Amino acid sequence: MRSLYSEQPTWMHAIAAWIKLAVLSVCGTLLVLVERPSYLAIACAAVLLIFASLGAPAWRRVRMLVGVTVACGLIVGFHWAMGTTLLGVASALRLASAATLALMLTLTTRFEDLLAVLEAVLHPLQRFGVPTERIALGLGLMLRFAENFYVQWQRLDDAYRVRSGHGGGLRLLAPLTIRTLQTAERVADALAARLGR
Repeated sequence: MRSLYSEQPTWMHAIAAWIKLAVLSVCGTLLVLVERPSYLAIACAAVLLIFASLGAPAWRRVRMLVGVTVACGLIVGFHWAMGTTLLGVASALRLASAATLALMLTLTTRFEDLLAVLEAVLHPLQRFGVPTERIALGLGLMLRFAENFYVQWQRLDDAYRVRSGHGGGLRLLAPLTIRTLQTAERVADALAARLGR
């Protein structure tokens, strides 16, 4: 499967995967606990500055944040219509910050490193007979399929844009679904062959 991971090194590549996951978890928790939009705006600005500091690898993926921006706009619009604008702004800022943090993790962390961290975290459950390796693999594959889904959509959208001059939109849903299912089938066959040994 294709990945959003950037082979071009940045300063964040040098940080261990478990540290980045821990920071992401702590930041995500703080984003939920903080309610004042002014504080959330400061946090979002800080996250975007960190994202920009990654340089070219980040700017090549900045299109991913366009979708997040649209979603944030819809959230604010919905809450404005319900008369809870400040709540909508806070929710949108949380979403933008969390999505950008997750994107930075994906850009700078190899899938194998993430899987190793998940296995280490789940390892104590082996004492209770829990198949931690398979759970970690399942979680890792879920993360990988999420980014692969976007990569496939981006490639289809770029190809459609070259041919027609505009984005594909909902027209890409069918070919995207087919490609995703084909990828899932190949991965399932590979896992079956490997785990069956």
